[in-house]
Amino acid sequence: MKIIVTGSAGMLGLDVMSEFDRFDHQIIGHDLDSLDITDHDAVEREIKKIGPDAVIHCAAFTNVDGCETEKRKAFSINARGAGNIAAACHASGSKMIYISTDYVFNGEKSGPYNEYDSPDPVSVYGMSKYYGERYVEHACPRSFIVRTSWLFGSRGHNFVKAILRQASEKRKLAVVVDQWGSPTYTRDLAAFLRELAGTEYYGTYHATNEGFCTWYDFAKKIIELSNAGITQIDGVSSATIKRPAKRPANSMLYKNSILAAGLNALPRWEDALKRYFEEK
Repeated sequence: MKIIVTGSAGMLGLDVMSEFDRFDHQIIGHDLDSLDITDHDAVEREIKKIGPDAVIHCAAFTNVDGCETEKRKAFSINARGAGNIAAACHASGSKMIYISTDYVFNGEKSGPYNEYDSPDPVSVYGMSKYYGERYVEHACPRSFIVRTSWLFGSRGHNFVKAILRQASEKRKLAVVVDQWGSPTYTRDLAAFLRELAGTEYYGTYHATNEGFCTWYDFAKKIIELSNAGITQIDGVSSATIKRPAKRPANSMLYKNSILAAGLNALPRWEDALKRYFEEK
């Protein structure tokens, strides 16, 4: 397959590039310096020129708090940019995979969200990604919307690296204990995206590593597996940590579409985190 990956220099994009390359696909990577996804004409020209079988759209403005103060930028990249990619994919007959987020939900449901629960974002970031979903599903029928959560990987900034950095600087950490979700290893997600790209099972998917935990549980496991030494971790409520953007308390996602399509579920998050440290 001939594949374009946007956001190819990002944490997920780099692993997607590696995963497709490992199976001898032809990969073309684009990041901000090579393709402005907010430029409709530039996007259309590039996708028409390459004629890819699929575009894996990882590019996004993912600074959740930054989106609150830079709303125009958030919607330009996360919504309009996704729409530009979708329209160009439809015109060229290409498939599209759009990476979305658990933040499209308000977090008030008592159990995990399924793919057909109604989105209700509580932040600019979540709303901009939801608008991106709507653009994609309307502009490109041959599309997959993949919602994921709590990404960590060997490149880029993420929660694992933040906890390890803090643990090296101080012996006592405070981590929120009232937000639930699923940590997701970018290598595992990349493997799923490669499998998904080879199908015709278009629609919305939830794709995270299996199992649920709080950020506090995640932090404890990071310290345990990293052998970072004795670090005290205190659980605190999210209300005690003042941030510009509200986070959903419940980011747990059911994976009904993966099951219905007969695709491979991602491994448990504890196993993924263990492999992360082994591979590092």
